[in-house]
Amino acid sequence: MRVKGGTTRKRRHQKVLDKTKGYRLTKGKLYKVSHEAYLHAGQYAYDHRQKRSAQMRKVWITKINAACKQNDVQYKDLIKRLKDNKVELDRKVLADLAVNNPEVFSFIVKSV
Repeated sequence: MRVKGGTTRKRRHQKVLDKTKGYRLTKGKLYKVSHEAYLHAGQYAYDHRQKRSAQMRKVWITKINAACKQNDVQYKDLIKRLKDNKVELDRKVLADLAVNNPEVFSFIVKSV
């Protein structure tokens, strides 16, 4: 007796087609094309999550650098002093302080 994957296949295909709904042209309508598009979309999402963290780090460094200039200190010197004094503030926290609490940031700069 031959086994056909009728309902199982339909369900599996429909799952992919639901996720690709709204894609352009046949990428949201035909299973084979949809499945390719779905796999590529997942890969792009993964890659861009990695890139986003690098972009955020650049933004934080820019904000810290701008605040350092206001306090007459170079960014590289501030980071080195923080490491030498074993102050464990990461760039995300420093950037937030630089933007939202400049007086606290100035205090940190003067203390190190």
